[in-house]
Amino acid sequence: MSEGIIQLTDSNFDAEITGSQLPVLVDFWAVWCGPCKMIAPELEKLMDEKKDVLKIGKLNVDENREIAVRYGITSIPSLLLFKNGQMVKKIIGAMPKDKILSEIAEFL
Repeated sequence: MSEGIIQLTDSNFDAEITGSQLPVLVDFWAVWCGPCKMIAPELEKLMDEKKDVLKIGKLNVDENREIAVRYGITSIPSLLLFKNGQMVKKIIGAMPKDKILSEIAEFL
């Protein structure tokens, strides 16, 4: 995992999201999920390119069910973008970095 990507859990999620000055893109994933493995390198590329304007976090849904349930995660990978502590965008499914960026660009 890229150095800048944050490991999110049920216990640190709220602090990381509400305490961030930057928008936070959260990847809801699981170890057994093939598409989640496909999107991981795309998120690392995105992190390297946009680290000055975006934070990226990963939340394992099997280990952190409370947050996954709170946000109604029923398909993974799901990407949720938070700005000023509020969810502003939801993206479901694996896609290349450029597509992810086009989906969230208006919030950066």
